[in-house]
Amino acid sequence: MSAIALSCIAFVGISGGALLGMFLRNLLPGHHLSTDAKDVVRLGTGLIGTIAALVLGLLIASAKTSYDTQNTQIKQMTANIVLLDNLLAQYGPEADAARNLMRRGVVILADRMWRENSSDLAKTAPFEASVESEAFYTKLQELSPKNDFQRSLQARAIQTSTDVAQTRLLLFAQTTNSIPMPFLVVLIFWLTIIFASFSLFAKPNAIIIGSLLVFALSAAGAIYLVLELGQPFVGLMQISSAPLRNALAPLSP
Repeated sequence: MSAIALSCIAFVGISGGALLGMFLRNLLPGHHLSTDAKDVVRLGTGLIGTIAALVLGLLIASAKTSYDTQNTQIKQMTANIVLLDNLLAQYGPEADAARNLMRRGVVILADRMWRENSSDLAKTAPFEASVESEAFYTKLQELSPKNDFQRSLQARAIQTSTDVAQTRLLLFAQTTNSIPMPFLVVLIFWLTIIFASFSLFAKPNAIIIGSLLVFALSAAGAIYLVLELGQPFVGLMQISSAPLRNALAPLSP
Protein backbone atom coordinates (compact mmCIF):
# COMPACT_ATOMS: atom_id res chain seq x y z
CA MET A 1 0.00 0.00 0.00
CA SER A 2 1.29 3.46 -0.89
CA ALA A 3 2.36 6.06 1.67
CA ILE A 4 -0.44 8.45 0.67
CA ALA A 5 -3.08 5.70 1.10
CA LEU A 6 -1.78 4.73 4.54
CA SER A 7 -1.58 8.35 5.68
CA CYS A 8 -5.16 8.94 4.48
CA ILE A 9 -6.27 5.90 6.48
CA ALA A 10 -4.43 7.33 9.49
CA PHE A 11 -6.18 10.69 9.02
CA VAL A 12 -9.58 9.02 8.81
CA GLY A 13 -8.84 6.93 11.91
CA ILE A 14 -7.56 9.86 13.96
CA SER A 15 -10.45 12.10 12.87
CA GLY A 16 -12.81 9.24 13.68
CA GLY A 17 -11.41 9.25 17.18
CA ALA A 18 -12.31 12.92 17.56
CA LEU A 19 -15.83 12.23 16.28
CA LEU A 20 -16.12 9.28 18.66
CA GLY A 21 -15.28 11.56 21.57
CA MET A 22 -18.02 13.99 20.52
CA PHE A 23 -20.50 11.13 20.21
CA LEU A 24 -19.67 9.76 23.64
CA ARG A 25 -19.98 13.24 25.17
CA ASN A 26 -23.60 13.45 23.97
CA LEU A 27 -24.33 9.84 24.89
CA LEU A 28 -22.91 9.60 28.41
CA PRO A 29 -24.77 10.94 31.47
CA GLY A 30 -23.39 14.11 33.04
CA HIS A 31 -21.88 12.41 36.10
CA HIS A 32 -19.57 10.39 33.83
CA LEU A 33 -17.96 13.64 32.72
CA SER A 34 -17.14 14.89 36.21
CA THR A 35 -13.93 16.63 37.22
CA ASP A 36 -12.49 13.37 38.59
CA ALA A 37 -13.13 11.57 35.30
CA LYS A 38 -11.61 14.46 33.40
CA ASP A 39 -8.44 14.34 35.53
CA VAL A 40 -8.05 10.59 35.10
CA VAL A 41 -8.54 10.79 31.32
CA ARG A 42 -6.08 13.68 31.07
CA LEU A 43 -3.43 11.76 33.03
CA GLY A 44 -3.90 8.67 30.86
CA THR A 45 -3.87 10.75 27.69
CA GLY A 46 -0.70 12.50 28.80
CA LEU A 47 1.02 9.13 29.30
CA ILE A 48 -0.09 7.80 25.91
CA GLY A 49 0.75 11.11 24.25
CA THR A 50 4.29 10.99 25.63
CA ILE A 51 4.78 7.42 24.42
CA ALA A 52 3.30 8.25 21.00
CA ALA A 53 5.58 11.28 20.66
CA LEU A 54 8.65 9.17 21.50
CA VAL A 55 7.63 6.42 19.08
CA LEU A 56 6.89 8.89 16.29
CA GLY A 57 10.25 10.58 16.86
CA LEU A 58 12.05 7.22 16.74
CA LEU A 59 10.21 6.27 13.54
CA ILE A 60 11.17 9.53 11.84
CA ALA A 61 14.81 9.14 12.95
CA SER A 62 14.91 5.52 11.76
CA ALA A 63 13.32 6.35 8.40
CA LYS A 64 15.68 9.30 7.87
CA THR A 65 18.70 7.12 8.67
CA SER A 66 17.51 4.47 6.21
CA TYR A 67 16.93 7.13 3.54
CA ASP A 68 20.38 8.68 4.03
CA THR A 69 22.05 5.25 3.99
CA GLN A 70 20.50 4.25 0.67
CA ASN A 71 21.21 7.68 -0.81
CA THR A 72 24.86 7.29 0.20
CA GLN A 73 24.96 3.80 -1.30
CA ILE A 74 23.66 5.14 -4.61
CA LYS A 75 26.33 7.86 -4.61
CA GLN A 76 29.04 5.34 -3.73
CA MET A 77 27.94 2.99 -6.49
CA THR A 78 27.88 5.85 -9.01
CA ALA A 79 31.41 6.88 -7.97
CA ASN A 80 32.64 3.29 -8.28
CA ILE A 81 31.14 3.00 -11.76
CA VAL A 82 32.93 6.16 -12.88
CA LEU A 83 36.17 4.88 -11.32
CA LEU A 84 35.72 1.54 -13.06
CA ASP A 85 35.28 3.27 -16.42
CA ASN A 86 38.43 5.33 -15.83
CA LEU A 87 40.42 2.19 -15.00
CA LEU A 88 39.28 0.52 -18.19
CA ALA A 89 40.05 3.65 -20.20
CA GLN A 90 43.61 3.54 -18.85
CA TYR A 91 43.84 -0.14 -19.74
CA GLY A 92 43.56 0.68 -23.43
CA PRO A 93 41.39 0.05 -26.50
CA GLU A 94 41.18 -3.66 -25.61
CA ALA A 95 38.72 -2.73 -22.84
CA ASP A 96 36.35 -0.75 -25.07
CA ALA A 97 34.00 -3.71 -25.49
CA ALA A 98 33.72 -4.06 -21.71
CA ARG A 99 33.14 -0.31 -21.35
CA ASN A 100 30.30 -0.42 -23.88
CA LEU A 101 28.72 -3.33 -22.03
CA MET A 102 29.00 -1.38 -18.79
CA ARG A 103 27.21 1.62 -20.30
CA ARG A 104 24.30 -0.53 -21.41
CA GLY A 105 24.29 -2.28 -18.05
CA VAL A 106 24.12 0.98 -16.07
CA VAL A 107 20.87 2.02 -17.78
CA ILE A 108 19.34 -1.39 -17.19
CA LEU A 109 20.61 -1.33 -13.60
CA ALA A 110 18.88 1.99 -12.90
CA ASP A 111 15.64 0.82 -14.56
CA ARG A 112 15.52 -2.35 -12.47
CA MET A 113 16.44 -0.67 -9.19
CA TRP A 114 13.76 2.01 -9.39
CA ARG A 115 11.17 -0.41 -10.79
CA GLU A 116 11.66 -3.14 -8.19
CA ASN A 117 11.09 -0.57 -5.44
CA SER A 118 7.75 0.49 -6.90
CA SER A 119 6.25 -2.94 -7.59
CA ASP A 120 4.89 -5.20 -4.85
CA LEU A 121 5.41 -8.19 -7.14
CA ALA A 122 9.05 -7.33 -7.72
CA LYS A 123 9.68 -7.06 -3.99
CA THR A 124 8.86 -10.75 -3.58
CA ALA A 125 10.89 -11.89 -6.60
CA PRO A 126 14.40 -13.34 -6.10
CA PHE A 127 17.38 -11.30 -7.23
CA GLU A 128 18.72 -12.02 -10.70
CA ALA A 129 21.74 -10.38 -12.29
CA SER A 130 21.08 -8.88 -15.71
CA VAL A 131 22.54 -10.44 -18.84
CA GLU A 132 24.53 -7.27 -19.50
CA SER A 133 26.17 -7.30 -16.05
CA GLU A 134 27.15 -10.95 -16.41
CA ALA A 135 28.53 -10.31 -19.89
CA PHE A 136 30.50 -7.33 -18.60
CA TYR A 137 32.07 -9.33 -15.78
CA THR A 138 32.97 -12.12 -18.20
CA LYS A 139 34.54 -9.64 -20.60
CA LEU A 140 36.50 -8.14 -17.69
CA GLN A 141 37.87 -11.55 -16.77
CA GLU A 142 38.79 -12.30 -20.37
CA LEU A 143 41.12 -9.31 -20.68
CA SER A 144 44.70 -10.41 -21.36
CA PRO A 145 47.15 -8.00 -19.68
CA LYS A 146 50.41 -7.47 -21.55
CA ASN A 147 52.38 -5.86 -18.72
CA ASP A 148 52.32 -5.27 -14.97
CA PHE A 149 50.46 -1.97 -15.38
CA GLN A 150 47.57 -3.63 -17.22
CA ARG A 151 47.54 -6.49 -14.71
CA SER A 152 47.23 -3.97 -11.89
CA LEU A 153 44.42 -2.14 -13.69
CA GLN A 154 42.54 -5.38 -14.33
CA ALA A 155 42.81 -6.43 -10.68
CA ARG A 156 41.56 -3.02 -9.51
CA ALA A 157 38.73 -3.10 -12.06
CA ILE A 158 37.60 -6.55 -10.87
CA GLN A 159 37.65 -5.39 -7.24
CA THR A 160 35.70 -2.24 -8.07
CA SER A 161 33.10 -4.20 -10.05
CA THR A 162 32.74 -6.53 -7.05
CA ASP A 163 32.14 -3.51 -4.81
CA VAL A 164 29.44 -2.28 -7.21
CA ALA A 165 27.78 -5.71 -7.16
CA GLN A 166 27.82 -5.82 -3.35
CA THR A 167 26.24 -2.37 -3.10
CA ARG A 168 23.61 -3.43 -5.62
CA LEU A 169 22.72 -6.47 -3.49
CA LEU A 170 22.50 -4.30 -0.37
CA LEU A 171 20.04 -2.00 -2.11
CA PHE A 172 17.98 -4.97 -3.29
CA ALA A 173 17.84 -6.30 0.28
CA GLN A 174 16.40 -2.95 1.46
CA THR A 175 13.50 -2.72 -1.00
CA THR A 176 10.88 -3.33 1.71
CA ASN A 177 9.76 -0.47 3.94
CA SER A 178 11.79 -0.31 7.14
CA ILE A 179 8.74 0.63 9.27
CA PRO A 180 6.98 -2.47 10.73
CA MET A 181 3.24 -2.38 10.07
CA PRO A 182 2.24 -3.44 13.65
CA PHE A 183 4.29 -0.49 14.93
CA LEU A 184 2.33 1.84 12.67
CA VAL A 185 -1.05 0.35 13.59
CA VAL A 186 -0.39 0.76 17.33
CA LEU A 187 0.76 4.36 16.79
CA ILE A 188 -2.44 5.23 14.89
CA PHE A 189 -4.49 3.55 17.64
CA TRP A 190 -2.76 5.69 20.29
CA LEU A 191 -3.38 8.87 18.30
CA THR A 192 -7.04 7.91 17.87
CA ILE A 193 -7.42 7.51 21.64
CA ILE A 194 -5.74 10.85 22.26
CA PHE A 195 -8.02 12.70 19.85
CA ALA A 196 -11.08 10.98 21.31
CA SER A 197 -10.10 12.32 24.73
CA PHE A 198 -9.66 15.82 23.29
CA SER A 199 -13.27 16.03 22.15
CA LEU A 200 -14.78 14.08 25.04
CA PHE A 201 -14.78 16.98 27.52
CA ALA A 202 -14.97 19.94 25.10
CA LYS A 203 -18.27 21.25 23.84
CA PRO A 204 -17.97 21.09 20.03
CA ASN A 205 -18.01 24.27 17.99
CA ALA A 206 -16.50 25.42 14.72
CA ILE A 207 -13.14 26.37 16.27
CA ILE A 208 -12.75 23.07 18.13
CA ILE A 209 -13.78 20.91 15.18
CA GLY A 210 -11.57 22.84 12.78
CA SER A 211 -8.60 22.66 15.15
CA LEU A 212 -9.01 18.92 15.67
CA LEU A 213 -9.10 18.33 11.91
CA VAL A 214 -5.93 20.40 11.45
CA PHE A 215 -4.21 18.52 14.26
CA ALA A 216 -5.30 15.18 12.78
CA LEU A 217 -3.99 16.25 9.37
CA SER A 218 -0.66 17.20 10.98
CA ALA A 219 -0.36 13.82 12.69
CA ALA A 220 -1.22 12.01 9.44
CA GLY A 221 1.35 14.19 7.67
CA ALA A 222 4.02 13.04 10.13
CA ILE A 223 3.11 9.42 9.40
CA TYR A 224 3.25 10.19 5.66
CA LEU A 225 6.74 11.63 6.11
CA VAL A 226 7.88 8.46 7.90
CA LEU A 227 6.49 6.24 5.13
CA GLU A 228 7.97 8.39 2.35
CA LEU A 229 11.43 8.34 3.91
CA GLY A 230 11.15 4.56 4.26
CA GLN A 231 10.65 4.21 0.47
CA PRO A 232 13.40 6.38 -1.07
CA PHE A 233 12.96 5.09 -4.63
CA VAL A 234 9.29 6.07 -5.00
CA GLY A 235 7.06 8.99 -4.05
CA LEU A 236 7.70 12.69 -3.68
CA MET A 237 11.07 12.35 -1.93
CA GLN A 238 12.54 9.64 -4.09
CA ILE A 239 16.26 9.52 -4.79
CA SER A 240 16.94 10.73 -8.32
CA SER A 241 18.26 8.17 -10.79
CA ALA A 242 19.70 10.88 -13.07
CA PRO A 243 23.25 10.91 -11.57
CA LEU A 244 23.56 7.15 -12.03
CA ARG A 245 22.09 7.18 -15.53
CA ASN A 246 24.32 10.09 -16.63
CA ALA A 247 27.48 8.93 -14.89
CA LEU A 248 29.13 7.71 -18.10
CA ALA A 249 29.29 9.61 -21.37
CA PRO A 250 28.94 7.58 -24.59
CA LEU A 251 32.20 6.25 -26.05
CA SER A 252 33.50 7.95 -29.16
CA PRO A 253 33.05 5.72 -32.21
